[in-house]
Amino acid sequence: MKAKVEVFLKPGVLDVQGKAIEGALHGLGFADVSDVRVGKTIEFDLKGADPAAAEAEVKAMCDRLLANTVIEGYRVEVA
Repeated sequence: MKAKVEVFLKPGVLDVQGKAIEGALHGLGFADVSDVRVGKTIEFDLKGADPAAAEAEVKAMCDRLLANTVIEGYRVEVA
């Protein structure tokens, strides 16, 4: 089973990398770009056949290690 986790900063948390990328894009002539946010994607394989149990396990991984839930949110996909 494949798991995919997308981790991103919560709204209202300053995204320094996003601001730097936005400034660079403006400098390259892409003036229509705004509100750039940077996140990360984590993909891995899981053993098991129950998608609901796998999703619960991945969410536990996010809460304990993969995301700082004080300032970050996450999305989980299990296929």
